[in-house]
Amino acid sequence: MPMLFETTTIRSMSLTNRFVRSATWEGMAKEDGSCPRKLTDLMVLLAKGGVGLIITSHAYMSREGQAGPGQLGIYSDELVQGLAAVADAVHNAGGKIAVQLAHAGCHADPDLTGQTPLGPSSIKGEGMPNCRMMTGDDFRMVAEAFGKAAARAQEAGFDGVQIHAAHGYLLSEFLSPFYNRRNDRYGGSVENRARLLLEVAHNIRDKVGDRFPVMVKMNSEDFVTGGLTVEEMLEVASILENAGIDAIELSGGTRYSGDYIPVRPGRLDTENMEVYYLKAARKFKEKVKVPLMLVGGIRSYAVAERIIKEGIADYISLSRPLIREPDLINRWKSGDTGKARCLSDNLCYEQARAGEALHCLVEKRLERG
Repeated sequence: MPMLFETTTIRSMSLTNRFVRSATWEGMAKEDGSCPRKLTDLMVLLAKGGVGLIITSHAYMSREGQAGPGQLGIYSDELVQGLAAVADAVHNAGGKIAVQLAHAGCHADPDLTGQTPLGPSSIKGEGMPNCRMMTGDDFRMVAEAFGKAAARAQEAGFDGVQIHAAHGYLLSEFLSPFYNRRNDRYGGSVENRARLLLEVAHNIRDKVGDRFPVMVKMNSEDFVTGGLTVEEMLEVASILENAGIDAIELSGGTRYSGDYIPVRPGRLDTENMEVYYLKAARKFKEKVKVPLMLVGGIRSYAVAERIIKEGIADYISLSRPLIREPDLINRWKSGDTGKARCLSDNLCYEQARAGEALHCLVEKRLERG
């Protein structure tokens, strides 16, 4: 059997292959963050399409942490029943599903939350977000909210949770000296900048117990002057390893990263153009033993296979390719190993920002003829 389709285990979670649907904002949730049928149907489509582990879009774990409209919520016990319907439907389709827990930090939308965004520092400058510097009880409040959200995910029947500490969201902001200008115990050294993430991880583990998988998504680097570097990422990853984190997904970039934003536009016509964070992944595997999920610019079956065979990563995370082809993994498994049809044009996200549910515009045009 090809290594890509081996059965693996992340703590108590058994996965039928090494493919992960990386958390992707669908723009489908209701105004209160609850899950409608169309979002459930999409998760089922991915499960039936062969994805080993589905990670939901970033679910805001507290009201003030909401990033945008149509975002999934997990901030209230009232949302558990709807979330349970998603988990049940995916399990009935033979899949596994985890929730990504997120707080948008400085980039939360005050028009939606009615609150001033929270962040590590209040940074004054053109184009920078307006946020309130976290102090005092804010840290306990955030860690506790993450923990309660994880407990809701467990109650709803999800197979695990992923902490969102990438892309310039709150926990990523604390890790990054670009955002974090503090000089107290939450700023300065890498250990201090990782403190809130560690407090969140510990609070979650206290709430969900020893068997429930807890994962983290973080930047390989920020790709901004004064941002998180690869060397600092490796330090944070080692801290997370010692804290008992079960898997780490490497991504990269923030909204200020120019051509190196997390969802980079531009066709990947040759295999050597693929895999955005290859060098960082190699360094990660040299130093850290935690299972690595690698996302970003992977389009070819042969590239995915090489990543696993050469030990560059343990899991292949895909986002945009699965928007166009929810059944991509089954296609590859059947022997049709042609390149993913995603053009990396980001038109899918433009549709979602315009208020439509996330979908591949190119594919829809082809269907219409």
